[in-house]
Amino acid sequence: MIADTDQQTRQYLLARFWEAALGFWRNGGGRTAWVLTFVVIAIALVNLALQYRLNVWHRTMFDAIDKRDGSGVLHQTVTFLPLIAAVVGVAAAATHAKLTLQRRWRAWLNAHVLDQWLTNGRYYQLNLVPGDHTNPEYRVAEDLRLSVEAPVEFSIGIFSAVTSAIVFIGVLWFVGGELRIPVGGTMLRIPGFLVVAAFIYAVLASGSMVMIARGFIKVSENKNQAEADYRYVLTRLREHGESVALLGGETEERAGLDVAFTIVRKRWYELMTQYIRTTMVSQSSNGLAPIIPILLCAPKYVAGTMTLGEVMQAVSAFMIVQVAFSWLVENYPRLADWTASASRLASLLVSLDRLERAEREGTTGRIVRKQAEGGLLRLRDVSVTLDDGSAVVNEADFEIACGEKVLVVGESGTGKSTLVRAIAGLWPWGSGEILIRFEGLFLMPQEPYVPLGTLRRAVAYPLSPDEVDDAMVRKTVEEVGLGHFLDRLDEDTTWEHVLSGGEKQRLAFARVLIQRPETIVMDEATAALDSLSQEQLMRLLLERLPDATVISVGHRPELEAFHTRKLVLEHRADGARLVSDESLHRTFGRSARLLSKLPTRRRSRTM
Repeated sequence: MIADTDQQTRQYLLARFWEAALGFWRNGGGRTAWVLTFVVIAIALVNLALQYRLNVWHRTMFDAIDKRDGSGVLHQTVTFLPLIAAVVGVAAAATHAKLTLQRRWRAWLNAHVLDQWLTNGRYYQLNLVPGDHTNPEYRVAEDLRLSVEAPVEFSIGIFSAVTSAIVFIGVLWFVGGELRIPVGGTMLRIPGFLVVAAFIYAVLASGSMVMIARGFIKVSENKNQAEADYRYVLTRLREHGESVALLGGETEERAGLDVAFTIVRKRWYELMTQYIRTTMVSQSSNGLAPIIPILLCAPKYVAGTMTLGEVMQAVSAFMIVQVAFSWLVENYPRLADWTASASRLASLLVSLDRLERAEREGTTGRIVRKQAEGGLLRLRDVSVTLDDGSAVVNEADFEIACGEKVLVVGESGTGKSTLVRAIAGLWPWGSGEILIRFEGLFLMPQEPYVPLGTLRRAVAYPLSPDEVDDAMVRKTVEEVGLGHFLDRLDEDTTWEHVLSGGEKQRLAFARVLIQRPETIVMDEATAALDSLSQEQLMRLLLERLPDATVISVGHRPELEAFHTRKLVLEHRADGARLVSDESLHRTFGRSARLLSKLPTRRRSRTM
């Protein structure tokens, strides 16, 4: 029963892969996809013609040798040179066409998957939902590559195998003729005996290979998953190297790496066992294949009814037919690798499909977000849940006027960050309705993202650095306290590791000051800063963007000085609830003067 379920799952995933991948021919690659396909087919046919010509050359050449015909041998030698040159040229053209098709197909499918992955924050939501989509970066980079490379090679191989088998079975039929074996007083006649022998030999060899290699797919899938998990552990160690080093966690990390690599070694051992078994069958088959036609043709050659050239032509044709018959079996390990990679990519697509379907159908269990008029932000009976329906925040109902500065507080685990992510549109699960202006919304997380490239790019992100005036960049970088990096603005390095946690949060303030959004959602955006730096940056934000709506999550009481209103979340068994909504008057110094100009709303009540 379990085996049947696994088989059905694999078939479903492969169907999902082909549904996406064949879009390259349906509507993605357009004329180029079909032109490349026909070029590949044409080159394969030309290569088949050259194979046949070489087969005929074997017959002519060995007939000349058998007859000791010097001029004939010389003529065939001269003929061979342009013939082999043509074979080499066609092989080069075939390689170019094959790789071009693979490259174009991969580029299209890569764009298709990335479009789905990056739309509406799905790359983030995948981390929050169950499903077989771990290590999506490996699936997009490695599994996608294997998924498009192998089918092109398989298609060419199968087409060549079928056409070669058809042509050279004909050669075996006409060259070998009929075999007569005296049995008692009668003569046993076997027409096309070489064809019969080739078929029987292929069935035996291929059948043996199939029986031995049938576990390849599962073993290959396990190996690929183990490799992906090991790479993920290594990547996490690199990304969190500073924390590991500060804590002295090398020994524990090494233990974790050893455990992951032990699984890799185990999976490789299982794969090695499969390879050894298939290699034994393959080598035995390859060693016997050229001898069998010689032994079968020897009686006719000795009897004078078959020439040496015909024998050698039969040997060559027999080998080609065997290669054609056994092509699928010989490539079974690669087919298993492809099945594993295509299934892993399809699993990612299936998870993205679920997210897309939920967005499109507006199914229950998702918060409805609508465009609001003006700058008003309105939450109507919003409950934020996990994807399994477990409540995190329950029945939040409030509105925030344009320009208000609202602080959301509460104990750890009450769902403050989850609530602001729901407001920002990153957390879709729950119920209720959020009215918000989609344009001009900016989220400042506790750990800001630092893209690859120059510091100028990191400051302007997500805008292109070419879109931001140099003077503005320099002024803002100086204002947020990163002036010591001004001479390194265009240095391309791993700024993710160069900047400290506090410097990354200063970088986030630089971004918001440059982009001037209408609504700013801050999730512990000053947690890595000291109190003085926090005060300086918050004052700067209020001065430069006095009309922006600010929604903050934070624990520090000093943050109240920079907000006009406070929402308090309290943990409950059925999900955290808003228990108070009050105006803030406790401001001091320059902050008081700034906040006195901002809109406030008195709404002290128990919810």
